[in-house]
Amino acid sequence: MKRYAAFLKLMRLTLVVFLTLAFLNCTSEKINERTDETVNITDFLRQNDEYSMFLEMLELTNYSSFMNTYGTYTLFLPSNNAIKNYLTDVGAAAVKDVPLEDLKELVKLHILDQEVATTAFTDGKIATPSQQGQFIITGAANVGGISSITVNKTSRIMSSNVKVGNGIIHIIDKVLRVADKTLAQTIEADQSLSLFTEALKATGWYDKLNMPLTSTTVEGKTTLSGHLTVLTETNEVFKAAGINSLADLKAKYSHLNDPLNPEDSLNLFVSYRVLPKLQYLADLAVSPSLETKAPLEVISVKLATGKILLNEETFNGVLEKGIPVNRTGSDVTTSNGVVHTVEQNFFIKKRNPAPVYFDLGDQPEFRKLSAVFRKPGNYVSLAKSLFTEVTWDGVDALTYVCAAKGSSSYQDRAWKGDVIEIFRFRNGNTQNIAFKTPVIIKGKYKVWVSYRWKSAKNPTVRAYFDGVALPRLINFQEQGVNNIDERVLESQGYKSHISPFTNRFNSRLCGVIDVQTTGRHTITFESLSNPGDTAWMDVVEFRPINMDQLYPRLQSGGEGFVE
Repeated sequence: MKRYAAFLKLMRLTLVVFLTLAFLNCTSEKINERTDETVNITDFLRQNDEYSMFLEMLELTNYSSFMNTYGTYTLFLPSNNAIKNYLTDVGAAAVKDVPLEDLKELVKLHILDQEVATTAFTDGKIATPSQQGQFIITGAANVGGISSITVNKTSRIMSSNVKVGNGIIHIIDKVLRVADKTLAQTIEADQSLSLFTEALKATGWYDKLNMPLTSTTVEGKTTLSGHLTVLTETNEVFKAAGINSLADLKAKYSHLNDPLNPEDSLNLFVSYRVLPKLQYLADLAVSPSLETKAPLEVISVKLATGKILLNEETFNGVLEKGIPVNRTGSDVTTSNGVVHTVEQNFFIKKRNPAPVYFDLGDQPEFRKLSAVFRKPGNYVSLAKSLFTEVTWDGVDALTYVCAAKGSSSYQDRAWKGDVIEIFRFRNGNTQNIAFKTPVIIKGKYKVWVSYRWKSAKNPTVRAYFDGVALPRLINFQEQGVNNIDERVLESQGYKSHISPFTNRFNSRLCGVIDVQTTGRHTITFESLSNPGDTAWMDVVEFRPINMDQLYPRLQSGGEGFVE
């Protein structure tokens, strides 16, 4: 009987367990498979009716699914009211009435492929271009005692730094417009630049500034070229210089009486104001000199008390004051470049050789990575296909390192605290690495190459300037020396290029060059050995031969100079 009771008890327990398991299996599991419940951009728009019209734009252009995927984007999001005002401006009744191609370009202009918070904004362009290709300009405005951030000089940010799952959103009160006028058309449309427009037409430069960009596609990657930058002068600036008409301009500058002749002074007057490439104020501010379309002529740049000054130099102890760039009238984006205005009239200045301190890490591709470039404790490696001004043999990536302060690697002691890291600087890997230099004024220079030494597995390197080999080799295993008189050391072709001194860095004199033309040149480094370790390079100095080769020294870990 006891056995039977025990058996019944066991059967009841088994039935309870079975029913429990059956219940659990039949109940849907409510497991949160996401680690982050923050919605992505498209879902954010779907949840907020006040942005429904921009959502419609995304859907019409097939961007809605794309903007709902993983990534790090910045969206400048116009409200429905902003889009309604835009539709009125273009004469469209609804979003769907805007030509699809125009809509695509408009949407792409509002999106950046990098997360950029307002704390990273400066008074000028954001380093990362929009998906459309044109840059976004930010600034500050004070209206009625209320300060706000402006975007492209026409829109204000109403709400900023809205975090979403795949980036960040800034709400704006006006739709950003794609710049569809050329440099020539943009300048001509400004009545205050009417005399400058006449000068462009008289010299033939109007047609050159009216040319569209050239598109080249290689392996599926499209590159636009032909951007130019123009430094304009208003009628008021001309008037202050006693120039009130095109006739006055010709009388003052056209020495051949043939403005269409590239050698005529009026033609040179205009070409001196046309710069290659796309160069916003943020680019001018960090450029020691600017190449111009006037043959062999450059414009020097100095940043002083928040102003960008052109051609400010001291000659024979006399200061020649610079020409201020007008910030308000500058950073005007066009379809093929950017327009700036200056506050005074100026002409070509003949230049003597001047030192150039070329920080090898200061490449456009590294500079636009605002979270990495000159941010201590960060580095990035980029494939050679991404670079426009650096080329090399081999497939290894090129690495930029901005070491943390007090780093055991001592890389933070370099000038500006950053170095270029070359992985396996040897034949078959990274070899014949060539850098496009900044503008060098014609003349004779001594070339110094600085590096972070390593006692083993580092290369011996030959330098070439514009393809011509320099006589002295660089041994990356030679360390800096401080126990020999600095002038004796200099006579042997060595020096400490940074101050305070650290023997972790050394600088080698490679030879003397004769720069025949003012402009940008090429310096190439060829490894003559096959070491198996990384190599680090800091800066290349081009110092005029009649200049002191030791002083000023470059500031260790900083951007300045030490006398």
